[in-house]
Amino acid sequence: MNILVLGSGGREHTFAWKIAKSSHCENLFVAPGNSGTKSIATNLDISVTDFEAIKEAVLENNIDLVVVGPEDPLVLGVHDFFLEDQDLKNVAVIGPQKAAAELEGSKEFAKEFMMRHKIPTAAYQSFTKDNVEEGYKFLETLNAPYVLKADGLAAGKGVLILNDLEEAKTELKNMLVDAKFGNASTKVVIEEFLDGIELSCFVLTDGKDYKILPTAKDYKRIGEGDTGLNTGGMGAVSPVPFATDDFLSKIENQIVKPTVEGLQKDNLPYVGFIFIGLIKVGDDPKVIEYNVRMGDPETEVVLPRLKTDLVAIFKAMANGTLADIKIEIDERAATTIMLVSGGYPEAYEKGKEITGLEKVEDSIVFHAGANDTDGKVVTSGGRVMAVTSYGDSYQEAIKKSYQSIEKLHFDKMYYRKDIGFDL
Repeated sequence: MNILVLGSGGREHTFAWKIAKSSHCENLFVAPGNSGTKSIATNLDISVTDFEAIKEAVLENNIDLVVVGPEDPLVLGVHDFFLEDQDLKNVAVIGPQKAAAELEGSKEFAKEFMMRHKIPTAAYQSFTKDNVEEGYKFLETLNAPYVLKADGLAAGKGVLILNDLEEAKTELKNMLVDAKFGNASTKVVIEEFLDGIELSCFVLTDGKDYKILPTAKDYKRIGEGDTGLNTGGMGAVSPVPFATDDFLSKIENQIVKPTVEGLQKDNLPYVGFIFIGLIKVGDDPKVIEYNVRMGDPETEVVLPRLKTDLVAIFKAMANGTLADIKIEIDERAATTIMLVSGGYPEAYEKGKEITGLEKVEDSIVFHAGANDTDGKVVTSGGRVMAVTSYGDSYQEAIKKSYQSIEKLHFDKMYYRKDIGFDL
């Protein structure tokens, strides 16, 4: 098969790395890709939301399968674009259609879906600038901390957790009236704060059947001890040590099954990944949010543990035969540590040369915000590289990643030194 992966981050480099190992893959393309994908695939300089340019590339390169990495093209309807085009309708697309992608595209849509299908989640209400005063009143009925979520896509940064009631009211006004997150916050969901420890569950579905991939836990905050600003993720661990068999069975029965059945009942066509952000409250799982693609940096620890041929799985998903596939998982733990540009997630500089890549032997380095310029690998984003390692325990895997990081360098390189601290 000729395969195209859409995206340019660490997640997409991991997909390309895994797909390139498959006997089913003949030619591999990544659009737009990065310096990591360049060494194993052909990068195409195309935006993930330029559907006409994607069509041209698919036809020109006889693409049989498109794997959609990020959420934007899914929420904008890339899968529907393929289905509605005579030339593209037989190309398999891994990623849900637009109606189902609203699970990530709108926090309110996701909340209503959970309520309708009795999926455990936090109590909530939604507000717009027209009823911001009611929002203030609702905040007064809650106990601190207060959780405000921009309804639309805000690149993983549209959630605020605040301890002070007056500050929460001010931020609600900033989001709704002053458009702090642009169009993403024309509607804001306020919900009760759930106290517990977070983890992520990854599900593959062909729309009827599902398979559950290994759990992972990521670390969102920039500072050690989970302090400071939210980022796209500073590291991840898989499996999650506190996710016992009993707890995993609760996740499957109370959340995964009703989610997949709910998609069918609501007639939401779904071939792709469901990423369920969970929180363990006491002994029970509750859903924080849905994403309609794989997480980043969780992909960098989940896919390396997958022993089954990924392309064989994708073919089964596209053909509606996922039930026939047996998923095999590496027993070892995998961890990843994200190297980021100094200043991220606020202002940072690009174009810093990255050295030492050839010295890393015990880890896999997945490129994220990095590009090849004049034969040198240089930084091109906030999250630059994910350093993934295996180990018999997550502690051993983390230690290997940190040892590998010592061989890498770029100006103002920063990473958290406490990934796994809370486990």
